[in-house]
Amino acid sequence: MTDHLREKPVQSEIVFQGRLLTVRVDTVITPMGREATREVVAHPGAVAMVPLLDDNRVLMVRQWRHAAGGALLEIPAGALAPGEDPAACAARELMEEVGYRPRKLTSLTEMFVAPGYTSEKITVYLAEELTPERLAHDVDENIEVVTLSWDEVDDLLLRGELADAKTLVGLLLARRLMNTRYK
Repeated sequence: MTDHLREKPVQSEIVFQGRLLTVRVDTVITPMGREATREVVAHPGAVAMVPLLDDNRVLMVRQWRHAAGGALLEIPAGALAPGEDPAACAARELMEEVGYRPRKLTSLTEMFVAPGYTSEKITVYLAEELTPERLAHDVDENIEVVTLSWDEVDDLLLRGELADAKTLVGLLLARRLMNTRYK
């Protein structure tokens, strides 16, 4: 159905190999028969979670984001290890970042972060039935846990104070799911 849009890869060159990311330049032939280049940031994928406490408050994290030039308030998230199950990664990341293990994970969506240049796909979960359990977080992470009511989340959304795409998508989908559950 979409084969008429498919580009045919003819060459790929890795120009950077980092700890998490690989940057490559791909040469493709477009459907019109033209040669073009595509710069791709290859990423192993990630998870993001909207953790809900039993009293329906949301756990979020504030951390410095060097690329954004400031501290952002976000839902917890983390990169997948090679071959790691996304649900297992979500549980691990929650224990590392906010000190809770989820008994229930509901997949909200899978989304590409920016498909024009990166392969990163994030699986977003609603995390419920949380029990306290902490794992040490990564040594290069400095995280502040923030607990918010849904009214406070709504205020932040309406004031435009949440600037992270996975956070916006996760919160809006979690809110919608909760609204349909309790109608």
